[in-house]
Amino acid sequence: MREVSQREMVEQLRSLGVHTGGVLLVHTSFKAVRPVEGGPLGLIGALRAALGRDGTLVMPTMTDGETVFDPASTPTTDMGITAELFWRQPGVSRSTHPGGSFAAEGPDAAVICRPQPLSPPHGPDSPVGRVHDLDGQVLLLGVTQGENTTLHLAESLAKVPYSVSHPCVVEVDGVARTVMIAETDHCCRNFRLADDWLRARGLQREGNVGNADARLFDARSLVDLAMAHLSSAPLTFLCPQDAGCEECDVARTSVTGVAT
Repeated sequence: MREVSQREMVEQLRSLGVHTGGVLLVHTSFKAVRPVEGGPLGLIGALRAALGRDGTLVMPTMTDGETVFDPASTPTTDMGITAELFWRQPGVSRSTHPGGSFAAEGPDAAVICRPQPLSPPHGPDSPVGRVHDLDGQVLLLGVTQGENTTLHLAESLAKVPYSVSHPCVVEVDGVARTVMIAETDHCCRNFRLADDWLRARGLQREGNVGNADARLFDARSLVDLAMAHLSSAPLTFLCPQDAGCEECDVARTSVTGVAT
């Protein structure tokens, strides 16, 4: 594969439909994007340039929750090199959730990264919820809908009946304590259904950025579609009971107390 220039990436992003001056939440795998001019920082530069100085760039910077979280120093867990480098750049804000933090740069960064409740991590009063409120876009770059945290927002708004709690270390009055944080957790494989919902209505733009497949859509459009499906079938995103999926079986058990 040839190296894609930063200028080409900006053109690709704008051709895809990224709004100049808008809010953009990006989930990405640099392994899929590379090789590109400037590496991960070149990709970040292209995203910034496509948004312009009035736009706000957002990325997940989640952590494992096994130690007290410091937004100024705690590294991400499984978020990829692009997100890890992004939050470390000058002028980038990072939210304070001990497990589900996000980073943002731009005029709306302070609003997006302001404090939030511990649970749910991706509810309406969270960075993902604020991107939705600001009529932001979501870009999946080299990753699938399975990495799309905005679908967890839809689950929260739809009040799905499943919830799984995970331990997370927080600091209370200067003392590290482990608390259980409830969230709509499962394997997320069925998040892929969102591709069909969006494509059927012409609401998902698809193309290439760098060398990666890219999907772009409005957060509000996705949430509206997902909530419509969840309202009639609340377990839509869970694997069938006989699929042998341990994560989804745990989520099903939370509904009634026994696997369903």
